[in-house]
Amino acid sequence: MHLDRATGWCHGVRHCPSPNFNQRPAGEISLLVIHNISLPPGQFGTGRVQQFFQNALQRCEHPFFEEIAGLQVSAHFLIERDGAVTQFVSCLDRAWHAGVSCFDGREGCNDFSIGIELEGTDHEPFSDAQYRALIELCRLLQGAYPAITPERVCGHSDIAPGRKTDPGPAFDWQRLRAAFITC
Repeated sequence: MHLDRATGWCHGVRHCPSPNFNQRPAGEISLLVIHNISLPPGQFGTGRVQQFFQNALQRCEHPFFEEIAGLQVSAHFLIERDGAVTQFVSCLDRAWHAGVSCFDGREGCNDFSIGIELEGTDHEPFSDAQYRALIELCRLLQGAYPAITPERVCGHSDIAPGRKTDPGPAFDWQRLRAAFITC
């Protein structure tokens, strides 16, 4: 995996461009937000997350899709259960992953963050392959954007408390933080 700093796109990962992004106000990248997602909820490997981020979900395929079909969201990256990484939005652009959010007294986290979705749920352990891919991706991003310090890697629940719960209690923060110490 290699990040082209001029374009913000990673080489060595799948590209699935989303229309759900816009320009960052100042181009600053200083926060990494970890999420989880599965579509339908609790089901993995369906390809529906990719469809969701491309505004291509078929409402009739699942009752939950009726609830979310009108939303326009994206993340920069998705890491599937087998560790496969897909990029939806250039790191240089603002993906629409955080929503109403605040970090360290600053609102609008989409403006200065990169969003990484892990295929999963709050209460199911994530796979070793996902942690390996996440650690590699975090190190790559931290190398490219040094303002992303270990203290500036957080969960969606940290920037939208009471509204969001992901990545959830099944996420092993200690494992991720230990990887930052060794890099």
